[in-house]
Amino acid sequence: MADPDEESDDNSAASLPAGRSRRRSTNSLSASAHSRSKLLRTPNKSIPPFHNLHPSAPTSPPTPAPSPTPHQRAPSWQSAGEDEDTFLRDARQHFSLLGRAEGQRFLAEILNLCDNQQLSFVYHFVSPRLKKDPFKVLPNELCLRILSFIDDPKTLARASQVSTRWHELLNDDMTWKLLCDNHAYRTMSEDTHEDSEPFSFALPPNPYDPRFAQQQLNNSDDPSASNNSAVTTPTTSRAPSSLGNHSRKRRVKTKTYRSHFKQRYMVEAAWRKGGHLITKHITPDHGVVTSLHLTSKFIAVALDNAKIHIFNTEGEHQRTLQGHVMGVWAMVPWDDILVSGGCDRDVRVWNMATGESIHKLRGHTSTVRCLKMSNATTAISGSRDTTLRIWDLAKGVCKHVLVGHQASVRCLGIHGDLVVSGSYDTTAKIWNISEGRCLRTLAGHFSQIYAIAFDGKRIATGSLDTSVRIWDLQTGQCHAILQGHTSLVGQLQMRGDTLVTGGSDGSVRVWSLLRMAAIHRLAAHDNSITSLQFDDNRIVSGGSDGRVKIWNLRTGQLVRELSQPAEAVWRVAFEDEKAVVMATRAGRTVMEVWSFAPPDDAFDDPGSDSDSQSSTVDLGFSNNNSTSHHEFDNPYHHHHHPDDNINNPASSSAVTEVESSSSSLSSSSSVAVLSPPPAAAADPVPLTSASTALQNTTQDLDMQDVFIDISNSNSSGGRDANDH
Repeated sequence: MADPDEESDDNSAASLPAGRSRRRSTNSLSASAHSRSKLLRTPNKSIPPFHNLHPSAPTSPPTPAPSPTPHQRAPSWQSAGEDEDTFLRDARQHFSLLGRAEGQRFLAEILNLCDNQQLSFVYHFVSPRLKKDPFKVLPNELCLRILSFIDDPKTLARASQVSTRWHELLNDDMTWKLLCDNHAYRTMSEDTHEDSEPFSFALPPNPYDPRFAQQQLNNSDDPSASNNSAVTTPTTSRAPSSLGNHSRKRRVKTKTYRSHFKQRYMVEAAWRKGGHLITKHITPDHGVVTSLHLTSKFIAVALDNAKIHIFNTEGEHQRTLQGHVMGVWAMVPWDDILVSGGCDRDVRVWNMATGESIHKLRGHTSTVRCLKMSNATTAISGSRDTTLRIWDLAKGVCKHVLVGHQASVRCLGIHGDLVVSGSYDTTAKIWNISEGRCLRTLAGHFSQIYAIAFDGKRIATGSLDTSVRIWDLQTGQCHAILQGHTSLVGQLQMRGDTLVTGGSDGSVRVWSLLRMAAIHRLAAHDNSITSLQFDDNRIVSGGSDGRVKIWNLRTGQLVRELSQPAEAVWRVAFEDEKAVVMATRAGRTVMEVWSFAPPDDAFDDPGSDSDSQSSTVDLGFSNNNSTSHHEFDNPYHHHHHPDDNINNPASSSAVTEVESSSSSLSSSSSVAVLSPPPAAAADPVPLTSASTALQNTTQDLDMQDVFIDISNSNSSGGRDANDH
């Protein structure tokens, strides 16, 4: 049998050339022989013979390889990352050295190796870099002209974060002034002006600022008041200061149209879906609230127990005016002056700031049912004794007694030197205040007149005969008879060419005085309309069904219910950023004071200290139900004035026919905070494509947060196109 070593050597030698094969074979044989002889001379003592280890055991399979010992480590990927960085660095270096043709060829080869997903990434990465920003080359006038066509404030707010250039353009005040005009926001002078005339629940004030009206006509259309509820010196409970501080000042004066627009936008948003319930009051006093007025300084509440309570606009009780000996049924404020009248037949003049009784005016022989003021020194009162009296408040004397009505004088409307009175004798009369004479009588109603609205040109009267009549001031002719209500029309307000009426049938109707036709027919409440007021944007109605509702004036749609349902709503008075609700719950009357004013630091102008802060302010308006009540002890329907047995606010008149009702608008929306915009490429996206993109990205964003992020970026001037 051949030796294996020799056979192996022979095989390996056979594969070599002849000469080398012989030499290799000879060397291999000699080495093999030397190795075998050495093993024979030096036996291996470390491996014992097999039969000594297992003399009788059969042959076992080989054992598996041992497990790694703890000192063995997993492979490190750091070196792989370093190799990748080195590769990319070398690739960039080599690519930069290529010529144009070689570089294009290289890119073509790389792109040919990419799949669709990778090619899509390349497209979206390269596309913005191939576009130009037109605002960089166009003059400012053209840029601002282009921006003026974007009327979405969210889009403009996002656009100001595209680049420094866009930010500078959108800080131009003209852009935001046009936006204020487009949204029908009032001017800055109107917004910062402190109104001296009160806002009230019935026959609300002139649509324009009273001081402007006084300059033109030396008069204002002050609301009248008559209603029922109760109060005494209350126990006050306030919301936390973080909620109440927003309304310490009636209105914050803004410096630019940008901050002005932001303020108006946030106030409107609060009316739609928020507001702070800042104060309620609790009192054990018994009585009926007969009059409610909200002014820029005070909330005045009159009662049939002869008391008048004065609160500040935060709802904190200031003082109680005591002097009447019987119920107070009429009241009108002017700045710090308050004129009141009631069942004791007296007209009293008060200083609300000090509580001083200035004058006690006597002359009427029956209950004083209505009061108006034409200026700070002239008041007009109407009484159940069928007369009107014109009072000089500075001297405390009666200037004129106006005689002509045959029954109780129920309501007054005033404008300039003219006053219009409505009576239970079914007529209305136009009087000259300075001369104290009747100019003409308006006859046509078939039943008592309960409400009047007068704007200086037209007179609207609401009657128990369910109709509303529109009269011409100059001729005294009836221009139109507005029909649709099925019961007493006891609430009227006229503003420009719009008239809003409310009736005991529970319906609210919006009329166009140009077409003399109904614009909206709202099935507002299940029972009588007890309170009605509107401004340029909204209608606020209260009913004896216990609900307070806010309606969109333009669309007629229900926006929201302001307060929790109650047994009955007495009255609601509101102004721009505040509302007062008086309602009955669990047999007690509750007074709620709501604020819709944003925090003072929410609309600081660009460049102010607050704009440089980096923190984000939460501007979401949420309901707060943790505050207390102003409660009284008298159900609404338990009190009747002997003069008002027909117009009992608690009586329910079902709506027999209302042509259409308004659908509810969902006012809830999620609030998202804008994150800083991503780093832009060398050239931003042009305006045409940017507008669409911005509108898509801001669908779910709240304008309040958009503005806050912009103000936080003012210190850095926005994000430039070259910022990364």
